[in-house]
Amino acid sequence: MRSHPGAWWLWALGLAVIAGRTTNPVLLALVIAVAGYVAVSCREDTPWAGAYGVFLKFALVVLAIRVVLHVLLGGVSGPTVLVTLPEIPLPEWAKGIRLGGPVSAEGLAFALYQGLQLATLLCCVGAANALANAKRLLRSLPAALYEVSVAVVVALTVAPQLVASARSVRRARTLRGDVVRGVKAVRVLMVPVLEDAFERSLVLAAAMDSRGYGRTAGLPKRARVVTGALVLGGLLGLCVGAYGLLGGGAPATPMLVVGAVLAVAGLWSGSRRVRRSRYRPDRWGPRELLIVASGVVAALATVLAPAGLGGSALTPATVPLTVPELPLLPAVGLLCALAPVVIARNRVNP
Repeated sequence: MRSHPGAWWLWALGLAVIAGRTTNPVLLALVIAVAGYVAVSCREDTPWAGAYGVFLKFALVVLAIRVVLHVLLGGVSGPTVLVTLPEIPLPEWAKGIRLGGPVSAEGLAFALYQGLQLATLLCCVGAANALANAKRLLRSLPAALYEVSVAVVVALTVAPQLVASARSVRRARTLRGDVVRGVKAVRVLMVPVLEDAFERSLVLAAAMDSRGYGRTAGLPKRARVVTGALVLGGLLGLCVGAYGLLGGGAPATPMLVVGAVLAVAGLWSGSRRVRRSRYRPDRWGPRELLIVASGVVAALATVLAPAGLGGSALTPATVPLTVPELPLLPAVGLLCALAPVVIARNRVNP
């Protein structure tokens, strides 16, 4: 039996929380390794199963761009100058910005940490795309979100469809005897891959729209307005609370609680709009709960880590430049995030 796709997304969200809380390259590399190992071990035989590899390559490109931008535009400086580039003078209104100049080891390390953090977030998203079926996940959307479901379809299926389209186009060109590789192959494949991916996503959205997905029931306008206000307020509260939690803000917990209550009330109110039947519905069971729990435990181990157990090592100093240490409690929590390998390995596909 396949695991619920929502469980994989929540598990990946737990890893993303860890990546958002730290710039420690050792811990970030461990997050990437855990996400990649679980994605490779637990993925199904689907066209988008290779999504993690695509996101990993994209993450490496983002990391390289972040480092290059620091070298060219500057940023954090330090006493250890590695190289001095020719500096281009800028007008007075561009004060604070430079092109070229000294490149220090401290600033380069800071840029590398920041870029690796963003790259790790992309890898978490890639693991979720490789493990979860976006179409099955959309079937679990609450009725209160029906109006935006078509847009959600396009947004969630573009990345998996890109992977499937790239494989299809590459296989077709190989059968025709095309052996182009490298940068030239990217230029040749980019247009057909993007066109095919967007076409597939839009065809799926059109099919859902033709079947009435996104329709509104015969509820009065006042009820629809109240439902929308509750959902919007709840999601806004969750976003503010999550931002405060990741940034260490004080009102994080109250905003999370208020946002969750409003969101649940809005979703419950909107669920009365449509009564639908489901063929082979995706159900939550002990396996899904354990997968989600492993991600939650890993996130809590990082968020609640005291200074003596690795909390002080989550943000290593770059000025002066120090060797990053492995945070003990967050690392142990990440080992718990490997539980899906044991939980989902013996599943039986229908």
